[in-house]
Amino acid sequence: MSMKLNYQQASPGAVNAMWGLEKYMASKIASQDIEHSLLELIKMRVSQLNGCAFCLDMHSKDARAAGETEQRLYTLSAWRETPFFTEQERVVLAWAEALTTLATGHPDETLLDALREHFTDSQITDLTLAICAINSWNRFAIGFGAEVGSYKVGDFG
Repeated sequence: MSMKLNYQQASPGAVNAMWGLEKYMASKIASQDIEHSLLELIKMRVSQLNGCAFCLDMHSKDARAAGETEQRLYTLSAWRETPFFTEQERVVLAWAEALTTLATGHPDETLLDALREHFTDSQITDLTLAICAINSWNRFAIGFGAEVGSYKVGDFG
């Protein structure tokens, strides 16, 4: 699919605002406050739910470059039925799904308590920002027709 609207050229300020979110999350990875692999799992799972082929292509490449296994990437859409994900990852994936599918219902109240067993309130806030950011990127890529398959690791950072 070819790009229907070049949003980066049309509104550089909007894209720069989105890049600000990405730079903030990169600082959390650099400070080891949040694991890179966990952020890539979030990006992959949310992109699966939203059907964003461009972001799935991008983040599968980034996840593999960050050391993620093929097995976990292939089974991510069925993470509940596999033994390949930690409890920490499972609660974050559940949170990502709940926030991505708000139209079908609000998150179970116990989910925040489960997150607090593994993360600080600051980390939960940052993980939520990452979920918000990938949902937004999905909407840019889907809405404007980003060119699937064109991404190479390191293109955007």
